[in-house]
Parts: sequence; C-alpha cells; structure tokens
Amino acid sequence: MKKRLILVRHATAEDQTMMIRDFQRELVGKGKADALVMGKWLANNDVVADIIVTSSAPRAAQTAVILADQIAFDSQSIIQKQLLYDGGPRAYLGVINDIADTTGTVVLVGHNPDITYFAEYLSGADIGSMSKCGIVILEADGLGWSEISSKTLKFISYTTARQIREVS
Repeated sequence: MKKRLILVRHATAEDQTMMIRDFQRELVGKGKADALVMGKWLANNDVVADIIVTSSAPRAAQTAVILADQIAFDSQSIIQKQLLYDGGPRAYLGVINDIADTTGTVVLVGHNPDITYFAEYLSGADIGSMSKCGIVILEADGLGWSEISSKTLKFISYTTARQIREVS
C-alpha cells in the first residue's frame, strides 16, 4: 500500500511575549487565513487523510483543525502529541513509526526547525526552512510506517500559502 505523509508547519501565531509562553501561542488572523487557503488547496487536490497528528501547542492544533475542516476530516479525531512540540525530529519519527500499516495518508502538523529537518531527513530533499503553513508531501510504496527512516520517502512537493495565492 502506498504511504503518503503530508507535513505541515503550523500557521502564523502570536509573537512570544512576557505574557504568553511559547507553547501557549495561538494563531493570528493571517495564520487562520493561510491555514484555510492550504486546507482548500489540499481538498482541491483530493487529499483524504486517514489520520491527522498534531503537536498539542495551540497554534499547531488550531492549524490542524482548520485543515481538517477543509478536507472533511472529523476534527474530534485529530491526535495531539505533546512530544511534537519539543521532542525534535526523533519524536516525529517515533510518531510516524507507530502508525498502523493499514493507514495510507497521514497529515502531521508541527514546528520548525524540527518539521523541516524531518522532511529533509526522510526524503533527502533540500527544502530549506519551511514557511509557516507550508506543506511538504512525501510518498513511499511498499514500506510499512515502522520501516520509514532516512531517505526512504520520495519528495513530491513543497507548497506555500503565498504560492497558492499567486496562482489564484
């Protein structure tokens, strides 16, 4: 069964201040608008997620809910993982390796720099730094989720909200 991994960096959030801890930051208007644009782009490209996993930080979880709404995924079924907030790329790999092999498409919402490092680690692609609400799509054929590791996925695309707006 073909595996598709859709990696999403959370959308634009509040600036960190003395009053707001980094973990607690929420999406701002631009972030919500970008997440909506990217969710519609996923829907227009016929993305059907089997599961959505997100960091439990509010900005990531809010991004995941907006995306889920656009691709007709039950937002109550989104899986939140605290370790995606500060666990590093190894935590991302652990989450992916634990997914059941009957699952085809996974959407994972996380944070930079970890999500960019993770995308590059899995594919060998030179992505640079993922933009806020940027989406990287990777695929594998013939592998189980537990077998995914360094350079085992094929880079398909990297898309940003800015690119989608320029095309529209």
